[in-house]
Formats: sequence, C-alpha cells, structure tokens
Amino acid sequence: MAYWLFKSEPSSFSLEDLMARGGPEPWSGVRNYQARNFMRAMRVGDLGFFYHSSCATPAIVGEVEVVRAYYPDATALDPQDHHYDPRAQAHPELWSMVDVAFRSRYPKPVSLSCLKDCPPLSGMRLLARGNRLSILPVTEEEWCIIRGLAGVV
Repeated sequence: MAYWLFKSEPSSFSLEDLMARGGPEPWSGVRNYQARNFMRAMRVGDLGFFYHSSCATPAIVGEVEVVRAYYPDATALDPQDHHYDPRAQAHPELWSMVDVAFRSRYPKPVSLSCLKDCPPLSGMRLLARGNRLSILPVTEEEWCIIRGLAGVV
C-alpha cells in the first residue's frame, strides 16, 4: 500500500463535498505531468490525506481511499469544462484521474503551520519550498506521525 496527499481548494471541492456525495468521486482536473504520474502510480486500496489548500487555514482534514486506479480524465475532452485541454483531442489518455472515497474526517485538522513545526516532518514533500503539486506521495512514517497529530490512533 502507498500513501498520498490530495490537495483541493475547499471552495472548489472540499472533504465535506466528498462526504455529502456519499460515494466515490473522480479526482479529475489535474493538469501537471508530475502529479498525473503520481496518480498513475496509485493502486486500489492506497490511502491519502485530504488537504484543504488556498484557504484561511490550510490543513489536512481527513482521509480518502483510492477505489479505482487511473483512467483517462474525461474533463480534458469537454470544451465546456474548466479543465478542458485541446491537446487531449488528439491524445485522449494525456490526462488521468482516479476515484477516491471518503474514509474519515479528522477530529483535529492538522494545519500547515503544525506540519512545519514538527521536526520529523521537515523532509515532507508538501513542505518543500516552491512545491505546488496537487498530488504528492507521503511516506509511511509521515502518514503515522500526521495521524497522531490529528488524534487518530
């Protein structure tokens, strides 16, 4: 099993939105090759942190599970979609998505400042200078530490 971090702006799609929809949802609209390649490495059963970004208090707010491995992202082919990419017309598998399902909401969100203040997490990719990827790998050690910070045992 692998661990991941999924970033989303809560004004676009939040953990609460995922919970309210009640079933698996596609993680679509990723238009960065490195983030896309991370999704292509995901397998059913992998777990991920759900991270709210670009908000008053960026934080890891819960967990999701990958329930469908990567497949072509149809939003890239839809001219009416915000994530449309005309290059995908000639290359329909240019962009990928996975399906994720809600797993849990943390009793205590783990803020970005809390992550930065935790020395064992100093090497976490999320905290790297200039990192803006929406999908990131997480080590097993980071996974365990952050779950502890969230009050999950």
